Amino acid sequence: MGSFSRLLADYGPAFGQALLLTWKLTVVSFVAGFLLGMVVTVLRLFPLRPLRFVLTGYVEIFRNIPSAALLIFIVFALPDLQVLIDYEPAVILTLTLVCSAFTADYLRAGINTVDGGQVEAALSLGMRPMRIITAVVLPQALRAVVQPMTSLLIALMLSTSLASQVPFPGRELTALVAKLANDSAAGMPAFAVAAAMYVASGLLIAWAGATLEKKVRILR
Repeated sequence: MGSFSRLLADYGPAFGQALLLTWKLTVVSFVAGFLLGMVVTVLRLFPLRPLRFVLTGYVEIFRNIPSAALLIFIVFALPDLQVLIDYEPAVILTLTLVCSAFTADYLRAGINTVDGGQVEAALSLGMRPMRIITAVVLPQALRAVVQPMTSLLIALMLSTSLASQVPFPGRELTALVAKLANDSAAGMPAFAVAAAMYVASGLLIAWAGATLEKKVRILR
């Protein structure tokens, strides 16, 4: 216990800042990825075969490529193409692309749960296709994917550890643990504290997701 007390006394503020940075990367990447995934989902509903083919390829590529490999490409390969992205935006872009691909895939599955009769009824009432998508299809699809999106948010939070692989202008939890392990003998206690913070964050997200799912189920 003494080592934990000394660690928190010496590095408590650093752990707090690292946790805030982890949350910042998570929220920014999730919001951007969710919005981009929504756009991809809507565009894939249009009866344009070339567009659907391209967007399906987009989803499959970023859903299956390792996040670390994507980050390495953005940071070290794009400069060869005269595209320079700073380290923090590069991490956010990596997580956003991955999040958008999974969001689009989950929403597609959610859309498949919507009864086709509702779309036909909306068409018979004279509603435009875009209005049907935004007012009838997407709201129900979103209700169906609360738990998958909650799991995605937790996975995204854990994936912010990617920031430890580049000279990031700040230290999230994993990078802070690596620094403490190199600079002192506090590696194990630091890992335990960071793990506890990751677990607590994941449990909080899971609780929020379960609460939201319960509410939307009541509204149905």
